[in-house]
Amino acid sequence: METGASETFSRMGTLGIEEEFFIVDDSGRPVSGIDELVYNSEPPKILQDRLDHELFQCTIETQTPIIESTGEARSTLQDVRKALVDHAEDHGFHIAAAGLHPAANWQELDHATKPRYQAQLDRIQYPQHRNTTAGLHVHVGVDDPDKAVWIANELRWYLSPVLALSANSPYWNGFDTGLSSARAKIFENLPNTGVPTKFDDFAEYDAFEQRMVETGSINDRGELWFDVRPHTTHGTVEVRTPDGQSDPEVVLAFVEYIHALVEDLAARYEDGEEPPAELRRELLDENKWRAIRHGHEASFISQDGENVIDLAEIVDREADRLGVEGIRDALDDESGSQRQRQLMAEEGLDGLCESLIL
Repeated sequence: METGASETFSRMGTLGIEEEFFIVDDSGRPVSGIDELVYNSEPPKILQDRLDHELFQCTIETQTPIIESTGEARSTLQDVRKALVDHAEDHGFHIAAAGLHPAANWQELDHATKPRYQAQLDRIQYPQHRNTTAGLHVHVGVDDPDKAVWIANELRWYLSPVLALSANSPYWNGFDTGLSSARAKIFENLPNTGVPTKFDDFAEYDAFEQRMVETGSINDRGELWFDVRPHTTHGTVEVRTPDGQSDPEVVLAFVEYIHALVEDLAARYEDGEEPPAELRRELLDENKWRAIRHGHEASFISQDGENVIDLAEIVDREADRLGVEGIRDALDDESGSQRQRQLMAEEGLDGLCESLIL
């Protein structure tokens, strides 16, 4: 049973990007393909030991090599995505991306037989059986374990605007949920998900991680699926909030912003800055709900709890404060959910499925 260690937190500012995708057929419908793509073939070099699958046989995950700087993120992401698409096409498949696939009916899709996932299905039952979600995870290296916990605490307020910007999953099981990110709500039905509570330091987080494993609540540290977490194996702070994306420019916008946020918070930690007054967990959950429901149209309870601030104002403030532009571009464009609904209205499910193929 795996837990991590404080010694892994040794490098500041490195990046890693994990993307979850759907394996689809020529019509863009999800299809079982992990045997061909993961188990029974040799992936391209850049994907060796960095290609895995998720709960269903139609889902697949890529991990980039360690990226030394944001300047290398674009080329690395492009290389990984191209390798995956080529690998899939060599075996008669395509790759699609969204937070949920609109044509994925969980009752008709095969689960993976990997013991890890079978154990989760047995333990969690219904919520995991229907978990057809696909997300984007961004890792940023942090060089001190207490600093990593402090940063993860302070990131919690920013997660809801990130989720709203990423909203790309209005359809689930073939129907319109009325939500902008139904993925986030479906995933939240699993245990150990959502916005975590605050941890005072690494020792407290490590004790929690150990306790969860020792009590049989989880099989390994990787089953703590919170929206942000200190990753005690990789030595990173991992943000797990965004929906999966077909557009690499949106992915890069989140990578740029999250990296800048972590670097900014690290500097504030090193300066001995006292964190602002903490919002109640319930108010952080309310902000997440607003992101899930409204996407780009969301507004949020401010960090001091005194006001409501809309997403556009947050994006402008953060872009100016941190010197990043990608999140501004992501907001100026229609959200993935808005685009999906428009395509469904104009071209039906066939056109929508085709549009999600990389």
